[in-house]
Amino acid sequence: MTMFRILATTIFAIVILISITQAQNEDLAKNVLLRADEIRFPKDPFQVNVRITTSTAEKQSPPEEYQILCKGNERTTVITTAPAAERGQILLMRDQDLWFFTPKVSQAIRLPLSQRLSGQVSYGDLARSNFSGDYDPKLLRIDTIENQNYYVLELTANDRSVTYARVLYWIESLNSRPYKAEFYTISGRHLKTCWYQNFIQVVGSFRPTTLIMEDALKGEKSTLEYSGFLLRDLPEKYFTKDYLKKLY
Repeated sequence: MTMFRILATTIFAIVILISITQAQNEDLAKNVLLRADEIRFPKDPFQVNVRITTSTAEKQSPPEEYQILCKGNERTTVITTAPAAERGQILLMRDQDLWFFTPKVSQAIRLPLSQRLSGQVSYGDLARSNFSGDYDPKLLRIDTIENQNYYVLELTANDRSVTYARVLYWIESLNSRPYKAEFYTISGRHLKTCWYQNFIQVVGSFRPTTLIMEDALKGEKSTLEYSGFLLRDLPEKYFTKDYLKKLY
């Protein structure tokens, strides 16, 4: 009986220790993911410009340019500024809903976040970047790359409407800077990889100002260059369909 009690107590202690470790890992994963989100973009309302160029081994497409207005994680307006033929087209994201406005169509068109915008860039890549709100993170391991340690998180979508079903995300352990992300479909197919580069001090933090997205199979590559970060007051009307219709 004494041995049985000792064994039972030992097993119970191991279970408790495992549970505590799992809870600690969950908290760590959530905190690391939140800090990486706050590094990628400010928490306060802001404006930024984005230039996208897409290239393959054979050619490079003309650049496309956008102005983004963002208020929190649930309000984003994306205005096309170039090329001239597409100037004035607008994307509006409210919560999980994405709407497309164009002078050529009188009514707004609802789009999925996962639909491709240009090259390897999806609408959701520009309009929504709330990893900590859209995904449940799990710490898989710690990788060492060029003498730097990186948390490797597995992100599982908590809503079917988000841009990607699953993401593997490398975040530097020292400063929570994002390093790269691999995006997957719900079936497990690897879609593309994104590298976060050219960290510059802007609006209160060192942020990645260049993103490189590369197709997992074809080698097509899209480069996103961010510039003109500006904290500014953004009235709620900027994120309503009625107001955006008046811009035409």
